[in-house]
Amino acid sequence: GLKVTYVPPPPPDDEQAIFARYQTGINFDKYDENVVEVSGLDPPAALMSFADTNMCHTLSVNIAKAGYSKPTPVQKYSIPIILAGRDLMACAQTGSGKTAAFLVPVVAQMMKDGVTASNFKEQQEPECIIIAPTRELINQIFLEARKFVYGTCIRPVVIYGGTQTDYSIRQVKQGCNILCATPGRLLDIVGRGKIGLHNVKYLVLDEADRMLDMGFGADMKKLVSFPDMPQKDKRQTLMFSATFPEEVQRLACEFLKTDFLFVVVGHAGGACSDVQQNILQVSQCFKRDKLIEILHSIGNERTLVFVDTKKKADFIACFLCQENIPATSIHGDREQRERETALRDFRSGKCPVLVATSVAARGLDIESVQHVINFDLPSTIEEYVHRIGRTGRCGNTGKAVGFFDNNSDSHLAQPLIKVLSD
Repeated sequence: GLKVTYVPPPPPDDEQAIFARYQTGINFDKYDENVVEVSGLDPPAALMSFADTNMCHTLSVNIAKAGYSKPTPVQKYSIPIILAGRDLMACAQTGSGKTAAFLVPVVAQMMKDGVTASNFKEQQEPECIIIAPTRELINQIFLEARKFVYGTCIRPVVIYGGTQTDYSIRQVKQGCNILCATPGRLLDIVGRGKIGLHNVKYLVLDEADRMLDMGFGADMKKLVSFPDMPQKDKRQTLMFSATFPEEVQRLACEFLKTDFLFVVVGHAGGACSDVQQNILQVSQCFKRDKLIEILHSIGNERTLVFVDTKKKADFIACFLCQENIPATSIHGDREQRERETALRDFRSGKCPVLVATSVAARGLDIESVQHVINFDLPSTIEEYVHRIGRTGRCGNTGKAVGFFDNNSDSHLAQPLIKVLSD
């Protein structure tokens, strides 16, 4: 392919932009009603408020500025576990605060231990590496990290594919304590000797089930088998996701210490309870008419439409524009610049409809997405849970509609019934 020359615009660095945040919704306090199960030997006591952690003043101020008034269940249990130096696998519903659940304790511990500022060294040695499956998600985690480290000497850096490699290297060279990365770009930069791994104290896998499955499992094994990567008993490994199928839990044990703790908030792999789910039986040939009908009925509300192929994402977005419904698309074949523009247009409301493949299914926090429409249902129930979790986040409510076609979706019938009845 052509040499990638795209350099993303720098994120705004005024305080107001750094601390811009998602508004909590009417059901935020209901998170506390979730039953939490912790498996493993002698877990530390849960945290009742951020003030109980004995963290430094700067971090406490940043937590308040970022709008975190009280910890959600996944934060209450994960933060003390991570501060106690234990390995962790945590499963909690979409939109319930998993990113802060690992960032807060990691930053607190790094500030306590002191970090080495290594500005302009040829090879950087980050203390923490955070890996996520998509470019948009890893960038979001990086923007969240900037809030917690504000006013400290800890420097987070984000690197991902689709951008100029030299640009990634320049970012890293300016000093890097927390490296947020997608797998391919990370392995590339480590392979070029620009990142040394021997200083890694924290290895965080977000959307961990996706990071360990067919897609990225080999990359993760390659990463932990680099000679300078500390063995699992010499580092802390943290895994977070809304879904953890049993076979992935088995794979995860290869990366975690034997005394790791497993935190499950609510139903393991359950759908977000703040999303009203509707399943409509629609055969393939009537899906477009049904989509138009629904979009006309909901007006200008922000809607994410999931389809099964990249071609179809562009086709449906084009079709909607012809029907005078402003829409854009995001998928793996679009250039990174186009992906970022599409997301920006959707966030701003310029295009209230975003047609996407599964590249947008996980982790993305986009304020006021009121509807998710599964034009094509995914192949697995885990993917369904993640997709509909783009709405109903942070205590807000949302609606999800799935088009069920007997010919193509019968494999999902049983697991769907379980998720819906739960």
